Amino acid sequence: MTLQKDDALRIAEVLSEALPYIQRFADKTIVVKYGGNAMTDDELESSFARDIVLMKLVGINPVVVHGGGPQIGDLLKRLNIESRFVDGMRVTDTQTMDVVEMVLGATVNKAIVSTIQKHGGQAIGLTGKDGNLIRARKLTVERFSPEMKAPEIIDIGHVGEVESINTSVIDMLVRSDFIPVIAPIGVDANGQSYNINADLVAGKIAEALKAEKLILLTNVAGLMDKEGNVLTGLTTERVQALIADGTIHGGMLPKIRCALDAVVGGAQTAHIIDGRVPHAALLEIFTDAGVGTLITNRKQQGR
Repeated sequence: MTLQKDDALRIAEVLSEALPYIQRFADKTIVVKYGGNAMTDDELESSFARDIVLMKLVGINPVVVHGGGPQIGDLLKRLNIESRFVDGMRVTDTQTMDVVEMVLGATVNKAIVSTIQKHGGQAIGLTGKDGNLIRARKLTVERFSPEMKAPEIIDIGHVGEVESINTSVIDMLVRSDFIPVIAPIGVDANGQSYNINADLVAGKIAEALKAEKLILLTNVAGLMDKEGNVLTGLTTERVQALIADGTIHGGMLPKIRCALDAVVGGAQTAHIIDGRVPHAALLEIFTDAGVGTLITNRKQQGR
């Protein structure tokens, strides 16, 4: 097939625009949280895998952290196990934790590994239990009300938060030219498994690795202002102000806090982008405009 002149010029312009970003991010680590619609659409799954493989081929070190909430819910339903949530978190008893480990650590994780390898990459799947990658502790949920003298403590089972990240496991894989694909299951000092929010895990890994970028794929176009416009080029101070005035609220708030903590803790930038857009990760990394919300600690803002 022969390209028309206009098409050829457009492709050349795209490649030329990408060149300085490829040079800038060579040998840098980019942590990508993969989830939402991008995991349930065949075309988006394929474009995501190609993005990750291309990053690796041009010298970037991608680290993938994935979710799998809908897949867990589907299997629980088939097993006639009720799904219950507290403040958006799945109540995880021992039986549910077994399903979580089965779905995240096996089914979803290995499917992502397989898709990356199908497109020419070399990936290795693991959970936070492998090599004590993610040391976890039980998450405490408290509820307050004016009539209470003390907060109510709610037990949501095997739901955890990140205590520490063993970066040597990831470093070993990256040095061997593998792409780590990590399921968000942690383990405590007694060997107890915990289900952990994938955004939180990705943020803590980006923080521990001092990653160049944390990219959170979502089902929205990014962080929007009160008029529905996508905001980008935000400093941490600006994000705090948007939280204070109520612009950031509801389901977006935990994701923004995760991104904010990662940037404050050591990641260079955090990006909240629309995973429903094919090749969203490449567009965010290798183009001037990007496709989502950028959060940075830098005074000079830029992708």
